[in-house]
Amino acid sequence: MHIEKRKVGYNNEKELLLFELSNDNNIKVKITNYGATITSIVTPDCNGKLEGITCGFDNIETYFSENYLKHNPYFGATIGRCASRIYRGVFEIEGQKYRLPKNDRGNHLHGGWKGFDKKMWEATCREEDGQTYLVMILQSSHMEEGYPGNVSIAVEFHLNNANELSISYHAGTDMVTPISLTNHTYFNLSGFAENVEHHQAIIYLDHLLELSDLGIANGTIVSLDQKDEDFRIGKAIGTMMKALEKGCYHYYLFDNNFELTKMASFFHPTSKRALDVSTTEPGMLFYTGYFISDQLSRENGDQI
Repeated sequence: MHIEKRKVGYNNEKELLLFELSNDNNIKVKITNYGATITSIVTPDCNGKLEGITCGFDNIETYFSENYLKHNPYFGATIGRCASRIYRGVFEIEGQKYRLPKNDRGNHLHGGWKGFDKKMWEATCREEDGQTYLVMILQSSHMEEGYPGNVSIAVEFHLNNANELSISYHAGTDMVTPISLTNHTYFNLSGFAENVEHHQAIIYLDHLLELSDLGIANGTIVSLDQKDEDFRIGKAIGTMMKALEKGCYHYYLFDNNFELTKMASFFHPTSKRALDVSTTEPGMLFYTGYFISDQLSRENGDQI
């Protein structure tokens, strides 16, 4: 893997950096130290045509725009301290209650008003066994956004010649504290020539968490047998979207003993692009983007 770095501006007097990871197969991944955010992934289709397959912007300044921040869909960002929602922004540890910002309809979402997606990360590279890794480092202080404990975070990005982009998360703390890190990239394997309805999806999981209308899990585990959300045998995403008005915002469950396991596969028949998703975690969230604002577009005017 090859990594190029360039300066693209400043945020609060700190340098905004953009890194481009590339391999021998013309795949390029751009990542900025603002939010440890993947701004684009470019891949060839079956005819060798290069196109971006993720939601994001060419100019880093667009991530600071009033329009983007108003609708903030967290394009490509690293999310923390806790991804997804915490009911009413309250949790308890060892008899102590902690209250977090309620930044989503009375609940806490994606780390609060200034989560890890809006932080300036320290960026460095490391070498191991002839491979180069891009490392983003962040320090989160005690009671930041209401969370206890000082936390040190490192996120490693690596692209290899097998066309695998790996993201590894590491965190250490001096107190008991909740932490749940993820990356929030949205994919469209057609290169945005069309929406995702014709994408074929397989999700190798047979249960999911039941969610309220506010997207809060209530602890109930639901079998996918005879459910519209069942993708075990594979089907077009559009088939599910016809049955579910708002598409998918579902957390699929799997007991994988924290071993790296393939959980889902996606395929676009026209471009022949394919995406496999593997994780060491016990599940994955599948979101088809219903709540993304139609007012968001690329700098050239193309709608995302």
